[in-house]
Amino acid sequence: MVKSADEKDYVQSLERGLTVILAFADRRPRLSLGDLSELTGLSRPTVRRVVLTLEKLGYLRVEGRYYSLTPHVLALGHAYMSSLNLTEVAQPFMEDVTKVTGHTCSMAALDGEDAVFLTRVSSRQVMRHPLTTGTRLPAFATSMGRMLLASLPDHDIDEFLRRDSFPPITARTITEPDCLRTILAEVRNQGWALVDQEFEEGVRSFSAPVRDSSNRVIATLSMSVPASAVGLDEIRTELLPVVIEAAREISKQLGARESF
Repeated sequence: MVKSADEKDYVQSLERGLTVILAFADRRPRLSLGDLSELTGLSRPTVRRVVLTLEKLGYLRVEGRYYSLTPHVLALGHAYMSSLNLTEVAQPFMEDVTKVTGHTCSMAALDGEDAVFLTRVSSRQVMRHPLTTGTRLPAFATSMGRMLLASLPDHDIDEFLRRDSFPPITARTITEPDCLRTILAEVRNQGWALVDQEFEEGVRSFSAPVRDSSNRVIATLSMSVPASAVGLDEIRTELLPVVIEAAREISKQLGARESF
């Protein structure tokens, strides 16, 4: 069979290397060759060649029969962040949000089915589950994820809702694709998202979009607050407007037009 031009240019070894690196996600700091083979679906000889290469390049370290990532992997994320200059632009606005509201302000971007934390400015409040740069949360059940999903073209939303399963995370989690489609339409129309204890009991979160110079949504600014202390009316009237305004100002700094 004659391969297409795209197939001829496709570098499978690079795909395998990235697949091995991503296998360490979800709090799996140490993995053996057998673990990596099972998680990636690659044969043990293939995994062995990949990890030896990554070790030589400085992305993995070996400890007995186990492998773990090194801080050198952070350079990959830094390359993305540096190319956008996004967090540098957002930092002072996020600091202002935290200072004004007293709540932690976060920024995330969409990666496949997940919202991935890019940066956050913490308040003095102790978070039950501290989240760091690179933490992944399911997009369908979080305000940041829904804001990012709502900004996608309709056919991408259709594909997301068609191919994914949506397991309940709390008793309040909305899992029906048709309901999620309606919610995403509302989020797109109103320009912000609010999730009430669907991802974590006792926690409400809300998000606003950050746009680039083409007015494309590239990230979201968000905040999580305890449901026992902050009501929905307070969120809508006092906190959400602060987050929306900060997201709008960051967008302007990135070249977005004010008409969005």
